[in-house]
Amino acid sequence: MFKTLALLCVSNIFMTYAWYGHLKDFRNKPLIAVIFLSWGVAFMEYCFQVPANRIGSQVMTLSQLKIMQEILALSVFAVFAVFYMKVPLTRNFLYAALCILGAAFFSYRDTPVAPEIPVQTPPNK
Repeated sequence: MFKTLALLCVSNIFMTYAWYGHLKDFRNKPLIAVIFLSWGVAFMEYCFQVPANRIGSQVMTLSQLKIMQEILALSVFAVFAVFYMKVPLTRNFLYAALCILGAAFFSYRDTPVAPEIPVQTPPNK
């Protein structure tokens, strides 16, 4: 599970920058150039996200994997917003974090940790 967590964390750093970094760094660049730049950064996000989901789906349910990804996405975004974009930290960050903790609680509560997606194995020849 740690490998999934680490890969998703790196993935979300790339994703957050691809989605929002241009608002600070490339505001005066042509839109089409920024679209292609963001697409390139998003490609790096997928290079970490796809393996993370493959690995994570072997030990977590699909909903648990999604909740973990959302927790990381919002956590990375909060750090990015405060430290990189200089958005002031407010109580709303705390309220959002509490809601996320509630989602995690209900996602993992009484749910067996087992894959929901059948793993396909190649036929023997």
